[in-house]
Amino acid sequence: MRSRLLAVPLLAASLLVLAGCTGAGDGPAASGSTAPSNGASADTCAYAVGGSAAVDVDAPPATPTVDGDVSATLETSVGTIALTLDAERTPCTVGSFVSLADQGYYDDTICHRLTTSGIFVLQCGDPTGTGRGGPGYSYPDELDGTETYPAGTVAMANAGPDTNGSQFFLVYEDTQLPPSYTVFGQMDAAGLEVVREVAAAGAEGGAPDGMPATPVTITDVVIG
Repeated sequence: MRSRLLAVPLLAASLLVLAGCTGAGDGPAASGSTAPSNGASADTCAYAVGGSAAVDVDAPPATPTVDGDVSATLETSVGTIALTLDAERTPCTVGSFVSLADQGYYDDTICHRLTTSGIFVLQCGDPTGTGRGGPGYSYPDELDGTETYPAGTVAMANAGPDTNGSQFFLVYEDTQLPPSYTVFGQMDAAGLEVVREVAAAGAEGGAPDGMPATPVTITDVVIG
């Protein structure tokens, strides 16, 4: 069963949500964490193991191994998307992303969701391509309540508070969302244009929300 998700009003009075299950089926909820919820640096991170993993991976180390700005590159079938990740503000989120990338979790995965009305995002990070897959662990949000989602933002999808896993979204136009999704990086200008070109082709069947009409496959994620 797909996890409960936050609804955002659309122009046609329908509902659109950001999906981000932490595991196949009913994803696990994260346990309590010593990581702060205000986005400040953490001494330790709590990665709660549970649920089925879309790809077998090890959970990240509890003590963050990255800090400051971390460069990451999404090599995709439609072009290169360069990211700058903020490990100072969101050490546990960036630590998880880097760990998954280093283990090849994102290799040869599709971006399974494009939204072109109400919110403007391309969602990726699920090896199953269904919106239900996760890494077999979850972890708390890193939020301070000031989060906004302008074009270029890289943020975590979730299925409710403290249910982060592997799915993330790339914002290609300014988007209004509540400060409920951990912002952990930014795309560079060239990468943003790559995503905008995908968005210009729309979702399959002309729907406002669905699989991108232009398929997007992440072939590799390079850190550094």
